[in-house]
Amino acid sequence: MAKTFNDIPLIRPETPLLDTIDNPFHLRELDEDQLLELADELRAYLLFSVGKSGGHFGAGLGTVELTIALHYIFNTPHDRLVWDVGHQAYPHKILTGRRDQMLSIRQAKGLSAFPKRDESQYDTFGVGHSSTSISAALGMALAATMNGEDKKTVAVIGDGAMTAGMAFEALNHTAHTDADLLVILNDNNMSISHNVGGLATYFSKIWSSRFYNTIREGGKKVLRSVPSAATFVRKTEEHLKAMVAPGIVFEELGFNYIGPIDGHNLPLLVQTLRNLKALSGPILLHTITRKGKGFAPAEADPVGYHALNKIEPKNKPKVAVSQPSSTMKPPKQKYQQVFGDWLCDMAEKEPRLVGITPAMCEGSGMVNFAKHFPDRFHDVAIAEQHAVTLAAGLACDGIKPVVAIYSTFLQRAYDQLIHDVALQNLDVMFAIDRAGLVGEDGPSHAGSFDLTYLRCIPNMLVMTPSDENETRQMLYTGFIHKGPSAVRYPRGTGPGVVIEKDMTAFPIGKGVIRREGSQIAILNFGTLLPAALEAAEHLNATVVDMRFVKPLDTALVDKLASQHQLLVTLEENTTQGGAGSAVSEHLACSGIAMPIMHLGLPDKFMDHGSHQQQLIAAGLDSSGIQYAVEQRLGELESIQNTAS
Repeated sequence: MAKTFNDIPLIRPETPLLDTIDNPFHLRELDEDQLLELADELRAYLLFSVGKSGGHFGAGLGTVELTIALHYIFNTPHDRLVWDVGHQAYPHKILTGRRDQMLSIRQAKGLSAFPKRDESQYDTFGVGHSSTSISAALGMALAATMNGEDKKTVAVIGDGAMTAGMAFEALNHTAHTDADLLVILNDNNMSISHNVGGLATYFSKIWSSRFYNTIREGGKKVLRSVPSAATFVRKTEEHLKAMVAPGIVFEELGFNYIGPIDGHNLPLLVQTLRNLKALSGPILLHTITRKGKGFAPAEADPVGYHALNKIEPKNKPKVAVSQPSSTMKPPKQKYQQVFGDWLCDMAEKEPRLVGITPAMCEGSGMVNFAKHFPDRFHDVAIAEQHAVTLAAGLACDGIKPVVAIYSTFLQRAYDQLIHDVALQNLDVMFAIDRAGLVGEDGPSHAGSFDLTYLRCIPNMLVMTPSDENETRQMLYTGFIHKGPSAVRYPRGTGPGVVIEKDMTAFPIGKGVIRREGSQIAILNFGTLLPAALEAAEHLNATVVDMRFVKPLDTALVDKLASQHQLLVTLEENTTQGGAGSAVSEHLACSGIAMPIMHLGLPDKFMDHGSHQQQLIAAGLDSSGIQYAVEQRLGELESIQNTAS
């Protein structure tokens, strides 16, 4: 029975057994009766470490027992263990030599929030996007066969990740390979928890036993010569399993389905995995776990405790700041809240509006919309491709869908974006969240490429608001636009501008001059505008909020080119093919030859850290912008002096 905690310890708990585990080899030296004590210590340390550092929380608490059992039974890292997404892999990191580094997780130069191949030999596959584990693990299992290696391969996938089409594509292929692959479905959806215990546990023990599977495989060989009898026996077995387990679909796909079993019953897990390790072929073990297990508040609110911010001591003195009430500014709004408020306001005015999200209701700010407009809200689970084509189908019959999706996840539906929406010029709007760098979540979640991959698609309208109010107005602009449109905005809060309640459409493809200067013109695309304005004060540069990447305000670009000696484009997107490239392409096509420099994300994946640290590393803070422009001016002056 897992020990339950009601508070997050602010002082490191005593973990004498866990402290002896520097790698899974040490874990496998323990007696089985010590594992329950280890589970309690691991859960306590996980609570402490995440409380100190912040990070993903509930899913890891739910996999404590499963992680211990996997590393105890399988010979990792020789045997391959592949985690899906990585939210559930914090206990895995602790047990694989990174215990003392956990306080640095998600910080610059610290541990990644997700499994990362160059961080540990135990991280067999780098993840961040869901539903990749079965495909990757199948590849490893097939490679082991080709290389003549005797090793086991295990994929651990959550019930949410199992909703993606990619997971079922991998399941379908696995069944046709006879690969020795164990897929563990870590199911923390409590709707089927009544199947745990009783007959389900009893039959799971039978189905995973060597005796049963020897008879099962031997019977197949004997009955191959009597097809009708073989079919009868197979159907009888499947119907028997279907009476006590929800796994008939996996049996039909060709897996030997075991479960569901209690994923917090550590002795049962060890016994079952030991049995399954001796079997061959595709096997799916269904475990039932509880997200946030062992921490009462997280068990009661698994969504709210998906991740934690750093916990400050309760007795930490608060610094009082005296400020007259008349001068107090309202708190800055997150861009996700700006979108959520706009979505509800727009839905009140427009009955054709339908909101769609691929499993990101809370993250995208759609909770209120889902509550007030349940019949017009569709959470399609982790199925980005389906989300986009669903929107296309709705648009075909006069509905106006708004697809709220993270930039990094829209990449997974690129074919649908091109073929199903843009090619047919359908009236779908994309609210693209987490555009640009995303701080601690790192490169797997960064929206570094959307301007590049969007602007090359015909029929697309692509907008880059620079603040909260522009975000609201551009959402409205995109909504009333006929055809595909996209508004991209970052994670976090804006600069704190006043948001106008009234919605006004911006002129399509028109930018706005924010500061008049000389010699240098900074063409800003997106929320780096405050940094551009600050740098411009030192450079005496003109600053333009371009607003639109496509269509580009070519008339304004021509005007700026005629009045300045250097154009500087600025975007929180890769410079390869981005908004700056659009400006250069226009100048080249117009025969305008002049110096231009592109400031944006470099041609590499940016390591995790705070958002501000990432901007500084990319040279996209005000000082970095100023320095880069001054360097370029010096180079141009040197060239001119040489020429003269």
